[in-house]
Amino acid sequence: MSIVRRPKALGRRLWWSLVALHLAASALTAFYSYRAYTRLIGTFMDEQMRVVADSYAGAKPRAIAPLPSVRALDSGAFLVQLWNSDGTVLLASSWPMPVVPLQSGDAGFRTVLQAGPQGEEESWRVYTAPGDAHPAHSRVQVLQSVAFRQQRARHRAWIESLPLVLLLPLSLGVLWLIVSSASRTLRVAAREMAAQDVQRPTELPLDRVPEEFGPLVAAFNTLLARLRDALGSQRRFIQDAAHELRTPIAAIGIQVDNLRASIPPDTEAADRLAQLEAGVVRTRHMVEQLLRSSRQDMSDATPDDVPQADLAVVLRDSVGQLMPLADRRRIDVGFEGRIQDAALRRVGAPEGQLRTVFDNLIDNAVRYTPEGGVVDVRLWLDKGSPVVEVIDSGPGIAPESIGRAFDRFFRVPGAPAGGSGLGLSIAQAAARRCGLRIGLRNREDAPGLIARVDVLASGQR
Repeated sequence: MSIVRRPKALGRRLWWSLVALHLAASALTAFYSYRAYTRLIGTFMDEQMRVVADSYAGAKPRAIAPLPSVRALDSGAFLVQLWNSDGTVLLASSWPMPVVPLQSGDAGFRTVLQAGPQGEEESWRVYTAPGDAHPAHSRVQVLQSVAFRQQRARHRAWIESLPLVLLLPLSLGVLWLIVSSASRTLRVAAREMAAQDVQRPTELPLDRVPEEFGPLVAAFNTLLARLRDALGSQRRFIQDAAHELRTPIAAIGIQVDNLRASIPPDTEAADRLAQLEAGVVRTRHMVEQLLRSSRQDMSDATPDDVPQADLAVVLRDSVGQLMPLADRRRIDVGFEGRIQDAALRRVGAPEGQLRTVFDNLIDNAVRYTPEGGVVDVRLWLDKGSPVVEVIDSGPGIAPESIGRAFDRFFRVPGAPAGGSGLGLSIAQAAARRCGLRIGLRNREDAPGLIARVDVLASGQR
């Protein structure tokens, strides 16, 4: 199984690229500065050594001021040696020990490796002045530590590369601000994408994202336009199909009613007619639910566009509308409103969509409750917010099926015939538009189901 690696974050890649660029620039600056200052310091110091040697050359040997300590040599002081004309005897020196013997051969500059007092090798820059033919004159040799020259060149190279090193935190800070600003706009665009209403997707504005991400947002807007067209076609098809089915289904229902009078009761034909009638009723109910669902999807109303509705009034209307169905099935439907303050019962949502929520919940409870059962509708306050509960005495829902109860056309296994599997889906879609949340749980005190509707705060919608 291959592992797909996600590309690293753009900000992190830019961050480390900038760090690598600054470090490489600093290293190159230091390297070339070291090379340049090595040549510059070498040329300057060689000329000084020549001047010092010339000041002692062509004269009789004389006393030389001694160096204060060996540290002076490490600090770049010149070490002057006066040798006899044939170079065999050290006549005078600014340091008592003959650090480097007189160089034989042609006069001039050399770099000499010489063992130090501790046995370590030391590198010296040596200038030997040209010899004088007069036997009374001395040979002059001037020395300087090469380590001092290298140290000075490194110091100057570090100073040259220091501005680039100091500029690195500032550059990283500016990069962080730029990337954070771009990331912030992308996160805002991502939140707008995630908050899209699947039923009515809208295009994202291009002026809020960086120019580099414009093609991506434009492609997403094109996809949203295609999705919107596809959803519109689907809704129109469902609505047209459901509308066209109403007439033939109604005609079939009339024919079934006409057949009932000509078929003797308690016969096989009567049983089959009853099954046919139940199928027609279920089909008629499904068509009505499909029409209601398509109208719900195509509705453009939002809670901010309409005045607030009284939950108690809406619940009483829903209960009253379903009383004929409850009476036929001998089900006791009751309503209990515990909120006396009318202001606390008001919800900023269209009354028609609230009716859709509660009509479907109560209808679902009545249909799934066995004959002679009870359905209670309660309105009460929980932490200052109104709550509606629809409690039935039906079989409930198996725990593994509760998560799918809001799926379209999903019917609980073993459920009685007559349902369409659309009621809870329609109720949930309407609840979301109204700023409500529906939760289902089985009763603990007896068989049955509790559908709880909470009014969400504006920040939770």
